[in-house]
Amino acid sequence: MNPQAKFIFSMSLLLGTAITISSNHWVIAWTGLEINTLAILPLVSKSHHPRAIEASTKYFLIQATASTLLLFSSMTNAWFTGQWDITQLTHPVSCMLLTTAISMKLGLVPFHFWFPEVLQGTSLMTSLLLATVMKFPPTILLFLTSSSLNPTLLSTMAIASAALGGWMGLNQTQIRKIMAFSSISHLGWMTIILIYDPKLTLITFYLYSLTTAAIFSTLNSTNTLKLSTLITAWSKVPTLAATLMLTLLSLAGLPPLTGFLPKWLIIQELTKQELTTTANIIALLSLLGLFFYLRLAYCATITLPPNSTNHMKQWQTSKSVNTLISTLTLLSIMLLPLSPTILTIV
Repeated sequence: MNPQAKFIFSMSLLLGTAITISSNHWVIAWTGLEINTLAILPLVSKSHHPRAIEASTKYFLIQATASTLLLFSSMTNAWFTGQWDITQLTHPVSCMLLTTAISMKLGLVPFHFWFPEVLQGTSLMTSLLLATVMKFPPTILLFLTSSSLNPTLLSTMAIASAALGGWMGLNQTQIRKIMAFSSISHLGWMTIILIYDPKLTLITFYLYSLTTAAIFSTLNSTNTLKLSTLITAWSKVPTLAATLMLTLLSLAGLPPLTGFLPKWLIIQELTKQELTTTANIIALLSLLGLFFYLRLAYCATITLPPNSTNHMKQWQTSKSVNTLISTLTLLSIMLLPLSPTILTIV
């Protein structure tokens, strides 16, 4: 892709995100979401491969439908209450429509079908944008309207997302699909605490984005797309293969790594709200995700192929590790001791 065009699309992504998260009017927020959608489409389809074109078409249709629902929700609320302010969403029908629209944009169950297919059809770094940057504006809209949303509906969708994200990731061999179902599972954790402590949703999203960025950057530097190539990735950059294991375990939420912090705080808050059963269910469902994270970590560092593979081994192709990858990996592994500072800042 032309560097100037890529720069324009990247700036448009930042602009659309900034417009949405800083607006207090529904039409302005909708405009930011549309700018985001139009900016990411050329990045998704830049390889001109049929899978990429299919992914961009699916993404456009889903996002256009969700944006239409969101605009209809805000118009319905304005019709009955006379309010266009984002924080003044009070009409029950509008709240239901908004929940549906944001769930479609994020890929929450039962509107998750498009997300794994779109991630599988595009490059690793564009997949990173779809899993993190593109989910930030809808998450902020959920944050701003959290007091108006239906707790029962959100809890049901959250538990279903955590269950399906873990369950569907078990039998995948394509790493982008595994990361897609991982994203769906983490969205369940973010959604279940949204009503009771919205700030925890943001903390979970920030730490998830940090860890996912470290993983995708590592996979991109080793050009790893599936488990069979991950097995031989150690021969390219052994240091990255070792740190990838720790980053994956952090994403799984194992102590004492960074990813344990949001799950610990969410379970603690649910227990304070006397939702012990819900906390137990979502904690047990995270074990499904832990299984495929362990499988990825096992393939990345411990196993050697027991027989000849179709992939040519490369010995020490790069002895230096990118500074950005090192920083992201370090943060995604070792932030737990700084948790009091993180909670104070957020």
